[in-house]
Amino acid sequence: MKKVVVFGGGTGLSCLLSGLKLFPIDVTTIITVSDNGSSTGVLKEELDIPAVGDVGKVLLAMANGDDDLIKLLRYRFNKTGTLYNHPVRNIILAALIDLKGNLTEATKYMCQLLNIKGTVLPLTEEKVDLIGKSNDKDYFGEEEVSLNIRNIRKLAYDHDIQISDEIKKKIDEADLIIFSPGSLYTSILPHLISGDILNAIENTSAPLMYISNLVTQPGETDDYNVSDHIKVLNQYLRNRKIDVVVANNADIDKHVIDKYLTTENKKIVSIDKDKLEKQNVRVIEGDIFCLDNDVIRHDALKTAFIIFSYLMEG
Repeated sequence: MKKVVVFGGGTGLSCLLSGLKLFPIDVTTIITVSDNGSSTGVLKEELDIPAVGDVGKVLLAMANGDDDLIKLLRYRFNKTGTLYNHPVRNIILAALIDLKGNLTEATKYMCQLLNIKGTVLPLTEEKVDLIGKSNDKDYFGEEEVSLNIRNIRKLAYDHDIQISDEIKKKIDEADLIIFSPGSLYTSILPHLISGDILNAIENTSAPLMYISNLVTQPGETDDYNVSDHIKVLNQYLRNRKIDVVVANNADIDKHVIDKYLTTENKKIVSIDKDKLEKQNVRVIEGDIFCLDNDVIRHDALKTAFIIFSYLMEG
């Protein structure tokens, strides 16, 4: 069975994994833990733990458990009080960190509970925050970084982080390494500011694949085409470069595009083939989007099928 390592965080990663779990692939997911917003940020500060929000989302995306259990874990308290806006999954993960000793063991227990095929690993066990460095000041935390990308010349963590031997071994054994769709600067690049991760990637012969975002993210990737995303990834990858990119080439209804532009200032990420050719990256195009109440998302099954087909090429 082919082994795949997926780096990411947030909704884009969860969508991708919900498709990959349908194929005979050994998937290891490595998730950022530097989020500091919403419920995750509150628990992180109050309990002095890594961010659990993205881990919880991924666990539910890969779950094969009882529907009522999944519905319970998705539940978010909406009544005023100390539990307001906390999803049940975050509370349980926070409790399991105490009971099991760390987030990795807490996550592995949840994988058993949810009958998850594959491995889910947090990037690090430590409470860590993202720092955006500019020429005259530093921006602290994912939320500030996201709002100030144009002023930031370099991403870093507030301290050096430790990466487990298990993660290094998974990267070493991988047949394919995937960078998922999602927030480029706050969900994907945080993996690539770890020297241990970069060293492991440089030491593996596995191809590097990027699943391109469908739309730009205001403040982070305004006016970015596919090649712009890859250029940024390549800058952080040191000696390795993206080998293959999967991108959408299907037409999206004009009224949906106009709505995104006028209400959210988001544009469609286009395939700029001339620049991609100069980057020596293989482009796999396809109809990989779907609409969910006029919300543009990756079609989980179609995207996963393209990845599986690429793996089966040998």
